[in-house]
Amino acid sequence: MTQTPRRWLFVLTILVGSFLLFQVQPMVARMVLPKLGGAPAVWNSAMLVYQALLLGGYAYAHWLGRFEIRRQAMIHIALFVLAALWLPLGIAQIAPPGPGQEALWVPLLLLASIGPVFFVISAQAPLMQRWFAADTRAGDPYYLYAASNLGSFAGLISYPALVEPNLPLASQSWGWTAGYALLLLLVAAAAAARWQNHVAQDDAASAADEPRPTLRRQIHWLLIAAVPSGLMLSTTTHLTTDIVAMPLLWVLPLGLYLLSFSIAFSNAESIKGTFRVLAPAVLLIAGGQALLSTSGGTMLIAFMGLVMLFVVATTLHDYLYHLRPPTRYLTLFYLIMSAGGVLGGLFAALIAPLLFDWVYEHPILVLAAAMLLPLPALFPWDRWLKVSRPLPIVVLLLVIAALASWKLSANWNGTFGGINGLWAGLTLGVGLLVIGWRWAYVLSLGMLMLGVGGLETLKSSTDGSRVRSYFGVYTVTDDSYRHQRRLAHGTTLHGLQRTEKGRELEPTTYYGHKSGVGLTLDKAPQLAGPNASIGIVGLGAGTLSCYRRPGQAWTIFEIDPAMAAIARDPSKFTFISKCAPTVPIVIGDARLQIAKRPAAQFDILVIDAFSSDAIPLHLLTNEAIGIYARALKPGGILLIHVSNRFFDLEPVLAAEAKARGWSAAIRLDPSGNADNPMARDYGNLTASSWVALTEKPERLQQLTGGVKPRAKSDQDDAWVPLAARPGFTPWTDDYASTLPVLLWGHLVGKRS
Repeated sequence: MTQTPRRWLFVLTILVGSFLLFQVQPMVARMVLPKLGGAPAVWNSAMLVYQALLLGGYAYAHWLGRFEIRRQAMIHIALFVLAALWLPLGIAQIAPPGPGQEALWVPLLLLASIGPVFFVISAQAPLMQRWFAADTRAGDPYYLYAASNLGSFAGLISYPALVEPNLPLASQSWGWTAGYALLLLLVAAAAAARWQNHVAQDDAASAADEPRPTLRRQIHWLLIAAVPSGLMLSTTTHLTTDIVAMPLLWVLPLGLYLLSFSIAFSNAESIKGTFRVLAPAVLLIAGGQALLSTSGGTMLIAFMGLVMLFVVATTLHDYLYHLRPPTRYLTLFYLIMSAGGVLGGLFAALIAPLLFDWVYEHPILVLAAAMLLPLPALFPWDRWLKVSRPLPIVVLLLVIAALASWKLSANWNGTFGGINGLWAGLTLGVGLLVIGWRWAYVLSLGMLMLGVGGLETLKSSTDGSRVRSYFGVYTVTDDSYRHQRRLAHGTTLHGLQRTEKGRELEPTTYYGHKSGVGLTLDKAPQLAGPNASIGIVGLGAGTLSCYRRPGQAWTIFEIDPAMAAIARDPSKFTFISKCAPTVPIVIGDARLQIAKRPAAQFDILVIDAFSSDAIPLHLLTNEAIGIYARALKPGGILLIHVSNRFFDLEPVLAAEAKARGWSAAIRLDPSGNADNPMARDYGNLTASSWVALTEKPERLQQLTGGVKPRAKSDQDDAWVPLAARPGFTPWTDDYASTLPVLLWGHLVGKRS
């Protein structure tokens, strides 16, 4: 009986392998949270490791191509079995990083934890395509890469939507192990389907008919692959740093990046043709705002950035597909594509944070995309008007664009209203007209970037007001009208100091005297005596340090050395230098650092560790609360800041308090709400929510004066009960999901 090509078997094998790859990425990122936390840069470093392992897998698949199918199968299956020694998946036990070493430690930890299994599965896509093409009846194997990326997309989306909310990490790991076993069986079946192909793949075609791609063509592949990869990471960083700090936002750029491959490597020519025509205009419109750093968190700009990524990535990947070599050089093609992915990731995740004080990698990659995109003329006016020498007209248009860009930058106030709309429209219009001339198109895109807030962004890099670290971008700005100096971490306000003489040390933002932390620290002498021992997790501008009184012993924990340097610098903020110059600031992850310290050390422990718009999840698990409880003296008070635009964290702490038998209450301070009649000092204070927990009910009574009904939460010093949710499961390191506490309505609502 004649065997069929068994296309379904190879499609299924590739789908399962890709699904497993993109299930393991967020799973391992979730596992590593207790060791490092959830800063966006952690995900970028993880992505870089995955891309490097993918490159290794593709190189291995390319090396295997020199052997006949049988030998390839024996080597590959043997490696599959060997890599199974790393199952079930878990985090390797290596020493935690020192301050500032996170950029190297995260890749090392991930390599030690999942390197072998990720490496061997990474080879699936190119290797299965080569095995598939070994049967001359099989046809073009490249379309299988579209199936590969569909599997990747399914794995990526299903993890936060289905797997994480329903399974603890241990069960996830065992489930992934079962998937690995299934993949091994599928690989063995695919090998059996091609077992009779004795000829080595590299000898399967005539060299005369299929010349090796030139070095220039290979470099072209490399660059085209690098730009979408880097743009995916830079879009994630740009959106979360300067547009909107939305939870799970990282899923969207990566998901769109994967879907772009599925379209580009398919036969949907009409769809791809539409993308090719629209891509230059989309890049001009959305990419023209790539230097904008003061968007105010508008969802429209976030949406435009995602559309740009998807359209540009699809068009560039379609260009790669158009340049694909014959099947004989399939693994070389994918190897260079993967190398391009690593190159783009290396630039965006590691090199750029070291070189730049802002996410300048994003506009750089946008310009690089403009240099590589196919540029079909959107408005071929030179042909319509039968202009024989269009160059002088193009130059004149660029002069008009330069003048409009200069006017736009001089008048830029964060909006396109009024005259700004005219100048922006002129610059954009010129860009659309010169799409057919690449050099002019790139210049007009650069002019638009500079006009739309770009010069303001560049200026902030020359006046020392901005600092970038592995954990984010910090900007210090002065508001002379409101007499304020402000510290922002991306789009999140991290600190504010008054500049009016005599009022510099007054508490501001979330830390006013009527906030939960203000009420607690003001009562510290009554709660714990004059020599109270107080721990603060999260430094910010150092505002809380001015609650310190003589005789008290304070310790501050801060994960980012750059933040500590800002707070200690009296030319930026004077809270620390004037109120707590001798207080030790312990650098490192607070959970790990507190665990190292002696038990029963603090009378009050304040957890104020923001990561953009969320407290790092690993600081709210049962194990984390246990570490804090050990660090507290008998009857000590644990105070946790839960103000958040996107998450309702009350049920988490209510469930934890109930499980421990602790007493708890929340202070919902309305200060700063302009529409609240109880608002005080609007503009300097911010509405906040603080949860107090203690093992002794009498201590909570002493702090609160009695917990009041929630209807009276706007009273000056009212503490009210936590809003518990029936059946809510306390978070642990093994099981925690943010979806049940996500405030879905706020994702599309107006910023507070």
